[in-house]
Amino acid sequence: MAHGKLMGISDLHVAHPENRRIVEDLRPDDPADWIVVAGDVGETLADVEWVLGLLSRRYAQVVWAPGNHELWTLREDPRQDLRGETRYRRLVDLCRSLSVHTPEDPYPVWCGPGGPLIVAPLFLLYDYTFRTPAAATRQQALEGAYEAGVVCNDEFLLHPDPYPSRQAWCRARLALTERRLTACDPELRTVLVNHFPLVRQPTGILRHPEFALWCGTELTADWHLRFRAAAVVYGHLHIPRTTWYDGVRFEEVSVGYPRERRARRHHVDVPRRIFPATVAH
Repeated sequence: MAHGKLMGISDLHVAHPENRRIVEDLRPDDPADWIVVAGDVGETLADVEWVLGLLSRRYAQVVWAPGNHELWTLREDPRQDLRGETRYRRLVDLCRSLSVHTPEDPYPVWCGPGGPLIVAPLFLLYDYTFRTPAAATRQQALEGAYEAGVVCNDEFLLHPDPYPSRQAWCRARLALTERRLTACDPELRTVLVNHFPLVRQPTGILRHPEFALWCGTELTADWHLRFRAAAVVYGHLHIPRTTWYDGVRFEEVSVGYPRERRARRHHVDVPRRIFPATVAH
């Protein structure tokens, strides 16, 4: 019986033609392979549908967690009504039409090498708690980011409707997701898939530390332990690598922008293998 591999990828940003060609070339080594997509496929519904539709035709199972770019409402987007939660729900419906698992669906169980494992796509956002040491409050942190000229486009394009703020939406997502993960089979370990890193440590190597504000929340700092993670898959930082925290493997699986790939001095696998594991702690 073929078990295949569990692969991971994120930050495809297919508005860039070079990245679109990367996606066109993605094919599983085995028809039983799964792929988890940790967000930032693109900014338009058409691009998300194209990517996830292509992957769903090639891989045995596709699991998607949204990034911030999918949630943007661009000024030129003809669907200005799709903002915030409404946009997210439209993306979920799109994924379901393609048989792609989302954070709103029952978590699938990977039974290949290293399993069984609950593969849990998460949608958690951020709450501005990844602040620089000099900033005691969110307001101080944002002022410092604006002064440094390091401001995420989310401030202008990611609308939290109907929530009063992105941090309020984040709190609601945290509460919902915590309940779902707590209800999972305690005998099974998990693969937690989120666009943003669940712990702050990966942001320590950002060229602009102010950008960490838009990279996660301190409230998930122990989730890899609480929810029995065998691995955590994330993106957003565009710094693909393997790190370990508290004995748990974290995989950053970004494709990133073409200029970033050209600047790298080492080869990066696209997509990255999550299971069976290729590295040991």
